[in-house]
Amino acid sequence: MTDLLADFYLWTKSLHVMSVLAWMAGLFYLPRLYVYHVEGLRKQGVKRGSDMDQLFQHQERLLLKAIMNPAMISTWLFGLALVFTPGIVYWSSAWPWAKAAGVIGMTAYHMYLAKARKRFVAGTDPLTGRQWRMMNEVPTLLMIVIVIAVIVKF
Repeated sequence: MTDLLADFYLWTKSLHVMSVLAWMAGLFYLPRLYVYHVEGLRKQGVKRGSDMDQLFQHQERLLLKAIMNPAMISTWLFGLALVFTPGIVYWSSAWPWAKAAGVIGMTAYHMYLAKARKRFVAGTDPLTGRQWRMMNEVPTLLMIVIVIAVIVKF
């Protein structure tokens, strides 16, 4: 099995990077949709259940279910394949632990966004547009940790 992983290393790495890019795009865009959703509802007096509310809910659901969830799963699968490829990860270094912490943080953030979508559907999301804008910086900070860990390999 390890020979197969080594033989397909560059393919696995390519698929991992593509999955990460798709996942990150969703992690950046979904909170932005939440900003527009909150501000559309609260600032512009749009009612729950209106066409605009339903449109936002539809876009948020599609982004999460059709793009973000599959991208997160494939990121994890290809990432784990890379971990098990011989000679790629040396756990005696700090960088794989930093990357692992960043990826777990990114996954927790993803789950938080998914839970927030359910609150939007229920009409109970307590965050403001400004707070969602600040939440939009979380994946950026985690990405910085992950990229530096992988490239610098400290």
